[in-house]
Amino acid sequence: MTEITVAALQLAFSNDIDANIAHVSELVREAAGKGAQVILPPELFEGEYFCRVEDEGLFATAKPTAEHKAVLAMQALAKELNVYIPTSFFEADGPHHYNSLAMIGPDGGVMGVYRKSHIPDGPGYEEKFYFRPGNTGFKVWPGPQATLGVGVCWDQWYPETARAMMLMGAEILFYPTAIGSEPHDADLDTSRLWRRAMIGHAVSNVVPVVAANRIGTEHGQTFYGHSFICDERGDLVAEFGAGETGVLTARFDLDRVKRHRAAFGFFRDRRPELYGRLSQDV
Repeated sequence: MTEITVAALQLAFSNDIDANIAHVSELVREAAGKGAQVILPPELFEGEYFCRVEDEGLFATAKPTAEHKAVLAMQALAKELNVYIPTSFFEADGPHHYNSLAMIGPDGGVMGVYRKSHIPDGPGYEEKFYFRPGNTGFKVWPGPQATLGVGVCWDQWYPETARAMMLMGAEILFYPTAIGSEPHDADLDTSRLWRRAMIGHAVSNVVPVVAANRIGTEHGQTFYGHSFICDERGDLVAEFGAGETGVLTARFDLDRVKRHRAAFGFFRDRRPELYGRLSQDV
């Protein structure tokens, strides 16, 4: 039997990067103490979610992978605790800026960087001002007993992201997130839709899904949490509501998951020759 224990963190953030790193580190330690081997913090935990406004001064907070405080701190922690930490951060690459994720392994090294592919643009989520669309393509990484696939926030709404990572060999999908209220519509609560989209990926790919979101109110924008872990049948095995701070963990038998995936036949019955329309512009 091949088993893996995963964790998702849920917490609020301030504009103090050192305090945020300290709080995330505390929860990473708690998760490792519970046996977690892969520990997922929320998206852009270095600070408040700055994309609510267009402010050219904020580009100064982006740093190269090898210089970013959040990445460096998680590298040291991963090595100390012998865990994997997918770490979201604001990346500067010369004149270009990306919403990126460094996959940090248990030796403290950066196994690779994924740059968020789908970039949203709307009231309160004006990411196209800050980030270029990622140029890495989707990525998967060898992890403890499993191949790990990671999409970032807006990627989580796209079935193509999940399916692409599965075709690359992913056995668990992770989504760090920063999502909450919609400034243009106080009555719109996307938390149910957000969960359903990712649970759909779990069901249609027969794969466990781990999602970590932030909480708290930042300049009138409230982040709704609801972080969760579901199994390969879409059943929730660990979940938070809108206000809890803490660690979710779950253990999966990957041999069982693999049997279930084969039994459903979703990958056996694919018809790629019919899917050309998916790669064409609307």
